[in-house]
Amino acid sequence: MFRCVLTAAGLVLFASGTFVHAQKQTIGAPPEASNMKLLGSNDLQARSAYQPTIHHQGDRWIAYIGHHGGTDDVPAPVNPMTGQAEPNGTSIVDVTDPAHPKYLRHLPGQEGKYESGGAQMVRVCDGKSLPKGDPNAVYMLRTFGSEAHEIWNVADPASPVLITRIAGLKDTHKSWWECDTGIAFLVSGAPDWRTRRMTQIYDLSDPAHPQKIRDFGLPGQEPGATGAVPTELHGPISTGPDGNRVYFGYGTNKGGILQIVDRDKLLNGPKEPTPDNLRYPEIARMPMSAFNGAHTTFPMLDMPVAEFAEDKDGKTRDIVMIVDEAILNECGEARQMVWFADVTTETRPMMISSYTVPEASGQFCQRGGRFGSHSSNESMAPVYYKKMAFIAFFNAGVRALDIRDPYHPREVGYFIPGITAATDKRCIPTEGGARCKVAIQTNNVETDDRGYIYIVDRANTGLHILELTGPARAVAGLPRT
Repeated sequence: MFRCVLTAAGLVLFASGTFVHAQKQTIGAPPEASNMKLLGSNDLQARSAYQPTIHHQGDRWIAYIGHHGGTDDVPAPVNPMTGQAEPNGTSIVDVTDPAHPKYLRHLPGQEGKYESGGAQMVRVCDGKSLPKGDPNAVYMLRTFGSEAHEIWNVADPASPVLITRIAGLKDTHKSWWECDTGIAFLVSGAPDWRTRRMTQIYDLSDPAHPQKIRDFGLPGQEPGATGAVPTELHGPISTGPDGNRVYFGYGTNKGGILQIVDRDKLLNGPKEPTPDNLRYPEIARMPMSAFNGAHTTFPMLDMPVAEFAEDKDGKTRDIVMIVDEAILNECGEARQMVWFADVTTETRPMMISSYTVPEASGQFCQRGGRFGSHSSNESMAPVYYKKMAFIAFFNAGVRALDIRDPYHPREVGYFIPGITAATDKRCIPTEGGARCKVAIQTNNVETDDRGYIYIVDRANTGLHILELTGPARAVAGLPRT
């Protein structure tokens, strides 16, 4: 058991009679930034945050933010609004005025710590968009720790009402929900499958009455298979019935796979999970290095590339941006990065470029915590789609990329929040104990249709709402401020 004390000299970690003096940090130090400006923030009750989803709800903008489980030191933080200790779950924040975000409600999740509790993932659909939804409802789909998916009516975001629960699972994670069709690709751990995470596809067009369509994964993961088990799923992104593709990312931080799937064949093809049936909808599979994985697989199809404008063929390209996830603290693994794959010829995808934050630009391996990519924004709103991407890079904050030429992605801005008294330590084992440091861990990022950027912190530092400044605004075609 570790005990940490923040003293005038810095953070001291006591462990089994030994102590390790952690790197001194300055609480309240100003953020580091270039072409990005802080508009507002909220501490999210000092809960470790994962996925933010920003929803335009009537004349308001509401942020729904999923949380990891609690920590060893604080398994259930106190909710100041109720005075009660509550397991981490979902934070609901009114961000209509980005300079003054207003915390509305904490909805507790599963009891448990780190990946074993909380309610990490959240998606939101209007009832009027879903084919069989209540037009007066707004539906929030979230995970419940490792055991279930839940749907809540958040028409009044301060007073959510539970609608239904899909339970009996062994792990859940990063799902995708099509609001126009109601089809949901739920990342689950089905008890009889051989992998921790695979896909369960549901028709949630009537959220009160979920209809299961099928289970899906890589051959070798299905019940009854033998031999080696292929790497687990992290998450899918669908282009819906018009695009007729689903892009699956497997492997997270090693042995990654980009899988391109025909959506119609996936939904309407043979559903028994045999190896042949699992292969049937697959168009292509691109294995990645043993060093790298696929946390986020973000499609950007029919992209015009200015460099190729005068070429007879290939003026536009189909691109998938693949974002890996760094897992180990203080660079204890291969660098996790952002990769761009050209899938214009779908059956022969090829990697064309990559991006990473230069370590020397901030001595990030020495700052503490994770350094490397984790996730990108996933909004396909026109304000940034196919022009800019925002990458959460843990202790290097969020990075703004000009992706108009995906063969040569270029950083045009960044923002690293300052730590606070709530920012949690990150430790690595050392001989005779452990070494702990306190550092920002920008975990996930999202944008809204107005052009604001939202980042949340894995180490309990909360939500920061940003906007672009300077030349970065011109990349997105935004007016100067």
